[in-house]
Amino acid sequence: MPNQTTISPDIAAEVAGWLRHLGAEKRMSAKTLEAYRRDVGQFLNFLARHLGGAPSLKRLGKISPADVRAFMAARRSDGVSSRSLMRGLAGTRSFARFLERNGKGKVGALAAVRAPKHSEPWILARDAAVLALLYGSGLRISEALSLKRGDVGASDAVAVTGKGNKTRVAPVLPQVTKLIADYVALCPHQLPDGGPLFVGARGAGLSPRVIQLAMARLRGALGLPDSATPHALRHSFATHLLARGGDLRAIQELLGHASLSTTQIYTAVDSERLLQVYAGAHPRA
Repeated sequence: MPNQTTISPDIAAEVAGWLRHLGAEKRMSAKTLEAYRRDVGQFLNFLARHLGGAPSLKRLGKISPADVRAFMAARRSDGVSSRSLMRGLAGTRSFARFLERNGKGKVGALAAVRAPKHSEPWILARDAAVLALLYGSGLRISEALSLKRGDVGASDAVAVTGKGNKTRVAPVLPQVTKLIADYVALCPHQLPDGGPLFVGARGAGLSPRVIQLAMARLRGALGLPDSATPHALRHSFATHLLARGGDLRAIQELLGHASLSTTQIYTAVDSERLLQVYAGAHPRA
């Protein structure tokens, strides 16, 4: 059973009944039952810490999807793989279904949050490389996915074609270069110099939707708001440069904006942040 200091008596009784049900009616092995017990115990122990006390059956039914995402993020930070986290959520959802069938409440938040899908290492490496380009180089998602294999190599810059068919040079940090090299080394498809750098599961050019979905899965796992999109990484590139004293004209060039007025949007974002700091810290605020 989970730690008795982090589980209420009513839930402890239901966990015991659930495990008996799995053993007697589902004929699960002792090893599988122990894994299920451990999975539910980890979830309940996390909720006890997260909520500031052992949840009762009533409180369990009121947890939110954000609580489940926080649990997933905590497990991720402990180094748990997608496969293990998916299995753990399956066990916890089995317990939730047992409660609902027996009229003990519905834990809707568990059904509302998608379990992470297991991905091949090269696909994870690919997604990491694309997202790193959006933040590290300030690229639009269309610009990153239009890169050819021969465009990126040992150089610390890359030529990209943006809106209006205008070409500009974007910096590529060493960390980003390494992520791209890791992806290329793992990719099972041939990547000729004249072909797309980033490819899908079947080797064809990658759709922006794939990266948008990858970012959505990250949002769910880390408990981030809906505003955390691939394009938000490009915004972060600009605002972080500006916050460190970057020249507005230079940032305009790096982003590929035709007009300086478009880039000036970021000055308002940064000014708002400074005003928040002022309001929170200045004694006369």
